[in-house]
Amino acid sequence: MSTTIDLRSDTVTKPTPAMRAAMAEAVVGDDVYGEDPTVNRLEARVAQMLGKEAAVFVASGTMGNLIAVLSHCQRGDEMILGNQAHIFMYEQGGSAAIGGVHPRTVPNQPDGTLDLQQVEDVIRGDDEHYPVTRLIALENTQNRCGGRVLPVAYMDAAGDLAQRHGVALHVDGARLWNAAIALGVAPARLVAAADSVSVCFSKGLAAPVGSAVAGSTAFIRRARRMRKQVGGSMRQAGILAAAALVALDEMIDRLAEDHANARQLAEGLAALDGINLAPESVQTNIVYFDVALPGTDAVQLSGRLAARGVLINPTGARRLRAVTNYHISSKEVAAVVAAVESALQEEAATEEVGRVAGSYR
Repeated sequence: MSTTIDLRSDTVTKPTPAMRAAMAEAVVGDDVYGEDPTVNRLEARVAQMLGKEAAVFVASGTMGNLIAVLSHCQRGDEMILGNQAHIFMYEQGGSAAIGGVHPRTVPNQPDGTLDLQQVEDVIRGDDEHYPVTRLIALENTQNRCGGRVLPVAYMDAAGDLAQRHGVALHVDGARLWNAAIALGVAPARLVAAADSVSVCFSKGLAAPVGSAVAGSTAFIRRARRMRKQVGGSMRQAGILAAAALVALDEMIDRLAEDHANARQLAEGLAALDGINLAPESVQTNIVYFDVALPGTDAVQLSGRLAARGVLINPTGARRLRAVTNYHISSKEVAAVVAAVESALQEEAATEEVGRVAGSYR
């Protein structure tokens, strides 16, 4: 295979020519003074798209989630989130390390949701022995559960639960755009019940840098202070915001192509001996699959695929994750399936040679 097919993540996407042109021509100012017109335009656009009063541009999704948690919670407060949540698994424990916010996890269900009865059961009562429950955090789409989509009715029910108990609801919407396309609804409808939401521009939308946090005007005022505190205020950030604006204009609808390619990949992989995968579980652009070949683990298969020009990350002893993105076509999906089949056959042959050799000892 002459070129590399990179399925490690949708973060590997590179900006489009239109984004590069917009960056070169961006009108900029000092964003810390609120004087960058391109950043201001992006923040207003995001707030409008998400149905919130205001938004703030940040360098990354991790920063966006962190300042959202810090804005909702005081030191010693507690947030409830899934045990597979990105905030809990992959963000360096920043809410605890920096904010002193205590995480209370409940199990993510296979469809990415949290059992709302379990969530309600762990909301703390008024007792001096307990931390105060301030926040529920959901992730939509849910990465570790296979890019699964949390539907509108569930999001509304979670918001109702939070409101009944006087608790805030934050949505980690790094791939909210994918969820909206998969469900055929406006992003604002998906997060109507949320007090805050973070969204990313540099995954499936292919912008080079950036995320945003949206919420009420008062909340975003606090979030700007938290952004400053963690070193996230930027100066002539309009150069980055310009690419994000192009992403919002041109890259959301095409996410449906990534979803179709992911389903094609899932169906192709599921047909291979030595792979366990339920194609119907693939709803967006993330495909998890398990190696079922005796004597073969995920690291070995990943290595053999890399030698064939296909990059797919292992995520467990036998599990791998592939993420379709802007640079992956249907033709390349077919090439990936062929590469996995070839790698499995090589593994099986190697295992057989070892077995036969061992029988002569």
